[in-house]
Amino acid sequence: KKSEVSKVMTKADIKPKSMHRAKIWSDDVENLYRFQQAGYRDEVEYKQVKQVDQVQCWPETGFVKKLQRRDNTFYYYNRQRECKDKDVPKVKVYVY
Repeated sequence: KKSEVSKVMTKADIKPKSMHRAKIWSDDVENLYRFQQAGYRDEVEYKQVKQVDQVQCWPETGFVKKLQRRDNTFYYYNRQRECKDKDVPKVKVYVY
């Protein structure tokens, strides 16, 4: 599974045009939640900062498996959903 964000080229000058809050949970919202927990806006910013081409994902679900924070510690995530319904409105969805 490729998220919409994966399709955006990861150049240093890419900035989102707008932002809105998630209203319902989806696979993309789950992954955005994981990036934002680790201190990044989304997959695009993570790839820019960490200079990586791929993000490790669980093959069964397509959810992000492991992220490196800016202080170089790692966040490890489960295969299952981690973003609870009460946290969905906190997730920022960026539009490019």
